[in-house]
Amino acid sequence: MDPERAQMLADIAAETRYVARTIGRSSLRPEVMRAMAAVPRHRFVPESQRRFAYSNRPLPIGQGQTISQPFIVALMTDLLGCGAGDRVLEIGTGSGYQAAVLAELGVEVYSVEIIPALAAQAAQRLQALGYEQVHIRRGDGYGGWPECGPYAGILITAATPQVPPPLLAQLAPKGRLVAPLGPMYGSQELSLYERCEDGLLHHRTLLPVAFVPFTREKEGDTFA
Repeated sequence: MDPERAQMLADIAAETRYVARTIGRSSLRPEVMRAMAAVPRHRFVPESQRRFAYSNRPLPIGQGQTISQPFIVALMTDLLGCGAGDRVLEIGTGSGYQAAVLAELGVEVYSVEIIPALAAQAAQRLQALGYEQVHIRRGDGYGGWPECGPYAGILITAATPQVPPPLLAQLAPKGRLVAPLGPMYGSQELSLYERCEDGLLHHRTLLPVAFVPFTREKEGDTFA
């Protein structure tokens, strides 16, 4: 492993230990860490940002969007608890990095991206890297991708004041949904929803985060 990736993994492990009491774990699953090591993050950032590709921080990817901090990607992946053969819905493809990490775990990923240029670029990039189990749709993520559900896990990678009801409806029994909840500009709380066997949802918040806003197809659309 090259030194940059090794340092990224060390930074993820250190930050996990630092917030262990908040997130309820002092380390992430070994398979998640292996997936983080395997994905070439430098392929998911613009050329101008590649010298920072393995730094433990978010980076701009154009269109007013970012690629998330590696620690946050690893934590959200770990919280989802999914593995080989599971179906996961991702809302907000961005560069495709989170989808690639999930694919490294053997997950079948269905990802929705509202920005046409990002959706096209991510699809091309993931195909070039051999992530054939990632499926990308250009569209408004509010409604999810119902025809391919239900999903063992759902990731929302943009800030939303509340989880869109259509997404909760697509969460399978015992499934988990991870999302940054709160104001669309400012600090949010990374939140975890778990669907119990009786169909009820259990919700808990984990730690403060800051994500780009969840945008809708039409100006004026709301989350009601």
